[in-house]
Amino acid sequence: MAGIKEIKQRIESVQQTRKITNAMYLIASTKLRRAKDDLSKTRPYFQALRVEIKRIFRTANGVESRYFYPPDVTKPREGTYGCLVITADKGLAGAYNQNVIKEAQRLLDQHPDTKLFVVGEYGRHFFKQHKIPVAKSFLYTAQNPTMDRAREICALLLDEYDRGELQEIFVVYTDMENSLTSQALSTRLLPFHRTYFAPPTKEKAVSDPFEFVPSVNAVLDGMIHSYVAGFIYSALIDSFCSEQNARMTAMDAANRNAEKLLGELSLQYNRVRQAAITQEITEVSAGAKAQRRKHRKEGGTA
Repeated sequence: MAGIKEIKQRIESVQQTRKITNAMYLIASTKLRRAKDDLSKTRPYFQALRVEIKRIFRTANGVESRYFYPPDVTKPREGTYGCLVITADKGLAGAYNQNVIKEAQRLLDQHPDTKLFVVGEYGRHFFKQHKIPVAKSFLYTAQNPTMDRAREICALLLDEYDRGELQEIFVVYTDMENSLTSQALSTRLLPFHRTYFAPPTKEKAVSDPFEFVPSVNAVLDGMIHSYVAGFIYSALIDSFCSEQNARMTAMDAANRNAEKLLGELSLQYNRVRQAAITQEITEVSAGAKAQRRKHRKEGGTA
């Protein structure tokens, strides 16, 4: 059995660890709340963009765009795909990163001719370790998702898509459905299906079509660029929120385990301390008895 000194050292070590995990929990909680506020402020703008794209399809019949499948085509395109994989820069977030990597590997197994664009140090190190080529890594984006960074990623992906180097673009990210549930998802970013922007069937047709300057395609392309950037920003924020939520869950579990371990160690410490006190009392009592016997013998001899 461990001695009092060893148990005391373990208690102090667990207490120090609990301070760290509790601090990480509070930091993750603050970051999560701030990220949710940022997303809620920008989401209405991109929802309005989607409404406007629907309006274009409702008013301009037969409009064509490279960002949409043709009306009669639903089969996946042949050629090189692009995949934006959003991971974290840090660990200590449960299975958050592993689930994203697993989803990305599933896509790679289905379509090996896929160029990877990676957000987060975890993903970059994983693919490098497994000798899977990465076309572009975006540094410092996972811990600070901003609209500017989303536009930078969007510009790179759309540039390769417009040049025909990428036939389809996917995003692998983590969607936080609620505070208890997060799920790693793979979503096709481009090309869109027209049904996604189709106006409701009950909606009346516009009798006087809008005039688009310089052209309906130019207006639609500009909106699509903004909409794609908004989708990427939303995926970055959702992933960031999921990471912080997973870290809060992991740190909360660590705090509970620390409390349980401290209780067990305190009980063990008290037992060992009581045993030591009992042993000391026994030794003192035995010594006193020996002294009394010695005095009796000496008195009898005299």
